Amino acid sequence: MSPLSSSWQLWALLSAFFAALTAIFAKVGVEGINSDLATLIRTAIVLVTLALILFTTGQLTSPGPISTKSWIFLALSALGTGASWLCYFRALKLGPATLVAPIDKLSVVLVALFGVVFLGERPSLQGWIGIGLIACGAVLIAIKS
Repeated sequence: MSPLSSSWQLWALLSAFFAALTAIFAKVGVEGINSDLATLIRTAIVLVTLALILFTTGQLTSPGPISTKSWIFLALSALGTGASWLCYFRALKLGPATLVAPIDKLSVVLVALFGVVFLGERPSLQGWIGIGLIACGAVLIAIKS
């Protein structure tokens, strides 16, 4: 694996890029249909796509042992993802993507707080300043002038 493809920063930027596209595509796609149905369609496509990727790369044939702890936390993560997607699509159905997406990104602030409380992580002063700026930016964008 090349240094570039093993860079967490590259993958995080790609995640942000695709999340931005997701918001725009979802806003258009949710027009005229129930937001929960839109979430189901999206989820089914994600499931099929990931299964095809795992199958074609050979990762589906021998996944190795998966611990009970992994199953439990992956299930909890899946439930959280489902709840997040349902809420996100409902918000996109009701409001503009330019306001919904920044509020959704308050998850960055919550991840930092949960990371401190539950994982014992300790962001630096610079990290806390950045987290605070993200929070302020999301609030400023969402406040109607």
